[in-house]
Amino acid sequence: MRRPTELPAPDADARAHSERLAALIGKAIADAGGALPFWRYMELALYAPGLGYYSAGAHKFGVDGDFVTAPELGGLFATCVADALAPVLRQIGAESVFFELGGGSGAFAQRALERLAECDALPQRYLLLEPSADLRQRQRERLHANLPADLCARVAWLDVPPHEPWQGVLFANEVLDALPTTRFVIDDGQAFEQCVGLDENGAFVWTTRPADALLAQALRHVERGLESRMPDGYRSEALPQLPFWIDAVAGTLERGAMLFIDYGYPRREYYSPERSDGTLLCHYRHRAHNDPFLWPGLQDITASVDFTALAQAGTRIGFDLSGYCAQAHFLLGNGLGELLQAAQELPEVERLRLAQEARMLTMPEAMGERFQAMGFQRGVDFEPAFAFGDLSGRL
Repeated sequence: MRRPTELPAPDADARAHSERLAALIGKAIADAGGALPFWRYMELALYAPGLGYYSAGAHKFGVDGDFVTAPELGGLFATCVADALAPVLRQIGAESVFFELGGGSGAFAQRALERLAECDALPQRYLLLEPSADLRQRQRERLHANLPADLCARVAWLDVPPHEPWQGVLFANEVLDALPTTRFVIDDGQAFEQCVGLDENGAFVWTTRPADALLAQALRHVERGLESRMPDGYRSEALPQLPFWIDAVAGTLERGAMLFIDYGYPRREYYSPERSDGTLLCHYRHRAHNDPFLWPGLQDITASVDFTALAQAGTRIGFDLSGYCAQAHFLLGNGLGELLQAAQELPEVERLRLAQEARMLTMPEAMGERFQAMGFQRGVDFEPAFAFGDLSGRL
């Protein structure tokens, strides 16, 4: 377990908050007979009402938080995404809906609505599914402070995905990596699920139990695709519930497109021999480590996306794959170069800021290749958004 020694210690209030969440998780472990599957631990650590990382009120995004997402860097990311999705909204027409999962600080929604208004592609409604009451309030305040009333009137917040059929686009940036994931380990040729228990001092520790039928079947499917067995001692993550999740959030989308942007790999890279301890990663005050038991509620816990699994999940519910590429190629193929060219007329300070923002979004050592984009379509043409740098053959 890799825990950086230079992590800044939380203050007394934050530590007390974490201890309350740890006690709640400890009780859940006891109630479950001494062990919780890791996905349930992760779910409580991130989403327990009032205590989980995304449910409590601490800042997560930006310089004062634990990590920076693409929309927080500036407006370039949201502008390019809006330009990519605008043709789909125009194909659908006046009844179109823009459905964003998550939403962060509201920075993406603000700039996307501004850009869609500029290019005459405004959706009838802009829906935000945000489980955190604190983030929902921050989004509402930001949009009302920065958008004209006619744009704000299009925005609504949801507690659950739409139940009624709808047409439009679904967008999720850095959502899949935060889905509670199953951890597994291979021992004596058999798959075991990694769980969380308590040691004699009440500290969280790893335990295992035989994989259930759903996990075992999912891993057999992975190994068939890899044409090889995972060796003993191999640890990683899997989301056997991903097809059911995709169906839950997009099953009522009758006509339109889905766009997911996140960090991850195609399956052969995800489960490569070199990645023998999986992709689990924690973020705390802009430092990364892989100890999910450290200060629950105060740090983000994520796992990379298996984009092959995502492609299979989307097509399984009746969508066609539009394309798959690195974030850098997606942004460059959807107007980033033209935006930077137009910025040459701006003052030097602004030009330099935009150039730095573009470098963060596109350079391989930053977000450019580590983050990837995948699109799906049903009854519309979303393929042009992936005309540059398509990597679908790697899936």
